[in-house]
Amino acid sequence: MFESTSSDFQLCFRSLFQSGRGFSFPCDPQGHVDLDQLSDKVRNNYLFARAMVGRDLAVPAVEQAVLH
Repeated sequence: MFESTSSDFQLCFRSLFQSGRGFSFPCDPQGHVDLDQLSDKVRNNYLFARAMVGRDLAVPAVEQAVLH
């Protein structure tokens, strides 16, 4: 069975107009973000990103997090 932590994946909201710009948030493999684990600032950014889909941001995509 495959197990992953929420830091293994990220939900990425890419800018429709500025290449390389956008938001990303830790999520599970299905794209669920645990709002309770986010700081107030990050939670507000997440809610903003969701509201801006189709206006300034593309539909989000689940991506494997890049480990540094």
